[in-house]
Amino acid sequence: MGRGYIVEDVVEKYLSNLSVPGASCVTGLLIGQSSSQRDFVVLAVRTPQKDTEGQGSPSVSRGAGNSLEYLDVEWVTEHARQVSRMLPGGMSVIGVFLVTPPELSKEAQNTLRRLIFAVDKHISKGRLWSLTEEDVTEKVTLHICSKTRKVVCRTYDVRDPKSSAKPADWKYQSGVCTSWPLLTCSVGLNLVFPVLEMHVLPQDMEKCMKEGLQTWAKQIEDGLCLINGDAMPGEVELLGGQVKRSVPFWVAEPQSERRLTATVKVCSGSLTLKGMVQCRAYLHSNKPRAKHATEVIKRDVINTVSSRVEMFLEDLLMEGEDKGTVFVLYFSLGVR
Repeated sequence: MGRGYIVEDVVEKYLSNLSVPGASCVTGLLIGQSSSQRDFVVLAVRTPQKDTEGQGSPSVSRGAGNSLEYLDVEWVTEHARQVSRMLPGGMSVIGVFLVTPPELSKEAQNTLRRLIFAVDKHISKGRLWSLTEEDVTEKVTLHICSKTRKVVCRTYDVRDPKSSAKPADWKYQSGVCTSWPLLTCSVGLNLVFPVLEMHVLPQDMEKCMKEGLQTWAKQIEDGLCLINGDAMPGEVELLGGQVKRSVPFWVAEPQSERRLTATVKVCSGSLTLKGMVQCRAYLHSNKPRAKHATEVIKRDVINTVSSRVEMFLEDLLMEGEDKGTVFVLYFSLGVR
């Protein structure tokens, strides 16, 4: 038997409402959290219609007939990226679903495989934190027949391009995440990124800030996290009393024996990133340990800052603005 998925019962109702006989194909995302023993699905979100010149059009062309060949994979993956930006820490897109009429059931499995690999690749692009050996790389695909409502659940290892489908157990349950602990964290930012060129274009800003954020993200990953003011060993299990309330975190500078080196560069300007990051993350209640808590909150800090910077740069590139050689970006990142 493959991986097991514990699914919030509201997801069953949501998917049931999408499984209407005679309706067109529907794609969507499965949101939740993975653990070493089992995964948890707490939300399902359908892919919205793509607005083309003011006309709504589904992700599968109406002219496609009895085929999924024209499914808009790019639109599905972009939706996944946008959803990922809005999720609190600990939550991620762990799978995709597809609702089709019975005549497309065989074709659906190949389509789901193509979708899950494309979605993971698009979301992972530009990620600033590193995967660990304990990270689960199996993602789930769910096919639902709109007529019989039969559900087929399979997983793929997205780190293996040749991965074949594995059967998975899909079980609905109420109150899946009601007992999950909430982790909170505040991190102040005052980052300065050097600009080497005299005339700074939006593309140059993007390069400078991404390089600077990679260094900062590594410092966050190596930093010391305190849980309720204490430095806990990674294998310590968070007990019931600790996980029923908000757990504040503090991230300190890493204490490393590695010698730090400084490089002197002649710069024509700088980019400054200032603000206060207010983050929160949720941790599953399946024997959570201190190392899991520090991991989800650190990743949320990194993802929050990275996403906000990406959105700022995207707006700048769209507007084509060039504001000079010195840019100062002041912002406040609120709790998601």
